[in-house]
Amino acid sequence: MDKISSYETLFIVDVQQGEEGVKALVDKFTGLIAANGTIESVDEWGKRKLAYPINDLTEGYYVLVNFKSTPTFPLELERVFGITDGILRSIVIKHDEKKLAKAVAAPTEEAPAADAE
Repeated sequence: MDKISSYETLFIVDVQQGEEGVKALVDKFTGLIAANGTIESVDEWGKRKLAYPINDLTEGYYVLVNFKSTPTFPLELERVFGITDGILRSIVIKHDEKKLAKAVAAPTEEAPAADAE
């Protein structure tokens, strides 16, 4: 059995697909992730201006999904992103479990108060 790891994916949908087309692609990919892993969160950032034009487009619909799955699924997810019309850009990142655990366990240091003299 493969070890389960944490991942996040950010994908940008072409807004020229129309509202229904964008929703269909978001549903397609969240469904694909849910069928092959466990979704921890879906954060739809919505329509935003791109940092630079992609295929002469200046806006895209951003979606960030945090999920857990086996290590073989992210490769398949990237493949499906690559062959799907309407996906402008996508990235899948594996979370480093050790760094993630340290970040959660480490106490946050508060900055000294400015008026404490």
